[in-house]
Amino acid sequence: MKLRQLLSLCEYTVLCGELDIDIADVIYDSRKVTKGCAFVCLKGFNVDGHKFIPDALEKGATALVVEDDVTAPQGITVIKVKNTRVALAKMSVEYFSHPADELKTIAITGTKGKTTTVAMIRSILEKAGIKTATIGTLGIVIDNQIYKTNNTTPESYEIQQAMRKMVNEGCKAMVIEASSLGLKWHRTDGIVFDYGVFTNFSNDHIGEAEHKNMEEYLYCKSLLFKQCKVGLINCDDDNFKNVIKDHTCEVETYGFSPDADIVAHDDTLIARPGYIGVHFDTTGEKELSVDVAIPGRFSVYNALAAISVCRHFDLTDKDILDGLNEVKVKGRVEAVPVVGDYTILIDYAHNALSMENILTTLKEYKPTRLVTMFGAGGDRPKVRRYEMGEVSGRLSDLSVITEDNSRFEDVMDIIEDIKVGIHKTDGEYVVIPNRVDAIRYCIENAQKGDIIVLAGKGHEDYQEIRGVKYHMDEREIIADIFDSLS
Repeated sequence: MKLRQLLSLCEYTVLCGELDIDIADVIYDSRKVTKGCAFVCLKGFNVDGHKFIPDALEKGATALVVEDDVTAPQGITVIKVKNTRVALAKMSVEYFSHPADELKTIAITGTKGKTTTVAMIRSILEKAGIKTATIGTLGIVIDNQIYKTNNTTPESYEIQQAMRKMVNEGCKAMVIEASSLGLKWHRTDGIVFDYGVFTNFSNDHIGEAEHKNMEEYLYCKSLLFKQCKVGLINCDDDNFKNVIKDHTCEVETYGFSPDADIVAHDDTLIARPGYIGVHFDTTGEKELSVDVAIPGRFSVYNALAAISVCRHFDLTDKDILDGLNEVKVKGRVEAVPVVGDYTILIDYAHNALSMENILTTLKEYKPTRLVTMFGAGGDRPKVRRYEMGEVSGRLSDLSVITEDNSRFEDVMDIIEDIKVGIHKTDGEYVVIPNRVDAIRYCIENAQKGDIIVLAGKGHEDYQEIRGVKYHMDEREIIADIFDSLS
């Protein structure tokens, strides 16, 4: 593609060189530079791409896109822009021939619930025969193929590349988690989403490398509603008016509030062996009686968001109901098949706050026992281990302490730290250092009506020990244990 065409969506100044040159690719990582590419110099918190210009030129880059004034050898084109991240996004749109124009695009922002809401929307749309791909915490998911990404919201080039692949593979819709940092760093620029969703807002991601304060964090969330056509907003959240301040989209609302466009009411808990979820009814723009296969009141909000989006598609109420009743989110209170009258859930909870949230939610289901199997990550602050031990000891009927990603620490040292927290409570516990053995213990000692939570790994399919990642998928382990017991 000619450089002039690649830059057609950008405002720029030509510092030197020609625009009518062929560009083989658009690259922002100097380690991946190829001959004839345009190298875009991104400025991040820790790294400034301008420092790698000599490397990029040595590897054959023929054009540079910069924010700073730089010098370059003869025959190299240098393009100056105000913001190279914005330029990368717009160049990527052009390079991959505007794939968003060929998809229905949905973006989800909020502190919690993004991954689950994405899964719910995909489940509903797929029930309706609308092939849907997703981008988020789990990676890029097309069909059942998962492509790992470095960030919840990948860099703009990866987003555009993924959408082109989605189109090529017959997808009609795409759902993406639009994180606050993704919005802040312009990774979703160049897309006008058909639908934008706001789930909720709470304290998170404040720090030197993230957001300087809560005001900036909220502002970055609000950016989505300046780049979508329709905004679907949780109007029960205290910050909803601020998140749609200066919005340019149509706004629809959902929540328990009677003022919402879609109103939830009469929510009740559902529990039976192998299934744990919530029921609720809706009135307003959509009248439904809904069962959701994910526990807790928060699941009502995520389901409302999914309903609010999907009602705009050509599908039936049955598609919505079946999609929500059968939805699974890998590693998020994920129920797995068992032989017996109890429930096993796999969850990513790996700190005290996330553990407290899930265990408090599950106690509302009044299980015979709430059994929590967990470890703690190595090379991480010890205080996390104390806190996790204390939370599990306080809320679980039995804690099964085991290994997680021990990294370069000794498993038994980590377990001793966890016990410090547990000993602050009167909670019962057992120590089983090997995680596979710990899972087997939970299964062999399960009682009727138990809820067993395998916490910490979630969607991960590996265990990291001494710098090596070994394959470990808890779903496979559980299936193998049942095979050995049959």
